[in-house]
Amino acid sequence: MKPSMPQLHTEPFVTEREWTEDGIPILTASVSLPQPTSPCGRIGRRIGRFYRLQGQAYLRYCRRWLFPLAQAEYRAALSVSAPLPHFRAELSYRVTYNNHGFWSLYTQSREDTGQTLLCRHADTWDLDAGYPVAPGDCFSSRTPWKRHLLRLAEQEMERRECAGVSAPFEERRRALRRRFNPRNFYLTEDGLAFFYPMYAVAPAAEGIPTFLLPYRDSDCPVRFPNRTDCEDLP
Repeated sequence: MKPSMPQLHTEPFVTEREWTEDGIPILTASVSLPQPTSPCGRIGRRIGRFYRLQGQAYLRYCRRWLFPLAQAEYRAALSVSAPLPHFRAELSYRVTYNNHGFWSLYTQSREDTGQTLLCRHADTWDLDAGYPVAPGDCFSSRTPWKRHLLRLAEQEMERRECAGVSAPFEERRRALRRRFNPRNFYLTEDGLAFFYPMYAVAPAAEGIPTFLLPYRDSDCPVRFPNRTDCEDLP
């Protein structure tokens, strides 16, 4: 049976906030998150509400945590006649897959507070059920998918190091296993992508390390067994 909603159509919902000290802007935060377009039905409204709440939570975080940091930096700069700080934070998104009843994306925040910090969160939604799917749902039963993903990450890190494009931490293998979070994944047109937090397994210059498992991988094919019309993606 084909999914009742094969795709989800959205548009960006954008908002911006500014915090000041002595009338001078010291922190600017911008949010751009997906908003389903009408008609989107009950599931579309649920997804839209989910990301509206995420955006509100991010702005609260900026006010409660980043604004006090900016205030402290502002006062310190005033005391020594240094250039005044202007912190910036943004939360944006990217839709990476939208077909066969599955909608996948990641949201990513960027904080520029003297140094840059990136944080990523990903979701893959089953548009029939109206809820995100778990990573195990992307593979057939009894598939050792976690072990396969870890081995793929190790091999890719070694390849990047040999090519001179990566400088991973010395205890790479231990960090890959210890910091692996199965929820950090999303679908793309080419395969299942999974990622690690910034600083977790590589220097900051490499951002968020991301790895790709192709759909047609012979040892660990990505599948959705609950879909009779698209057992193998894409």
